[in-house]
Order: sequence, then structure tokens, then C-alpha cells
Amino acid sequence: MARNKSEWPAKVLALVRGGNIPAAVAQIKVAPTVGDITRLQALLAELPSTPALVQLNKVVEEERALLAAPRLHRAP
Repeated sequence: MARNKSEWPAKVLALVRGGNIPAAVAQIKVAPTVGDITRLQALLAELPSTPALVQLNKVVEEERALLAAPRLHRAP
């Protein structure tokens, strides 16, 4: 039985499109998996570049690097 991909990236993207960048940053800080962050990065790449989006991309990249580190894997 195949597992559905997380809806988390789409929900965070909706926050970004709605202009609620602080809420999106808060959600990114508690991202469930590296895969979810990677999918979010792909979705954010499709948006037109703005100063706020550039800063958000930096936050996403930092959190992806932190979450990918073996010592910071979260327990299920």
C-alpha cells in the first residue's frame, strides 16, 4: 500500500501566497521531514522572486540543512 505524500508543503505554500510569511517560517521550523522541505523548495521556486521570498528561501535552505544532519533527526 503506497503512502500518500504529505500535504504540508502545499499548506505552507498557501501561507506564503496569502502573505503570512511569519507563519510560514514558524511552520518551516517544525517541518516533518527533509523530503517535505525539498518539495516546498520546488514549489517556492515556481513563485516570482520578491525580497520576502528570497529571505524565505534562505530560511528553507538552512532548515533543510539542519534537518538533514544525522544528529537532528526527529523521532516519530
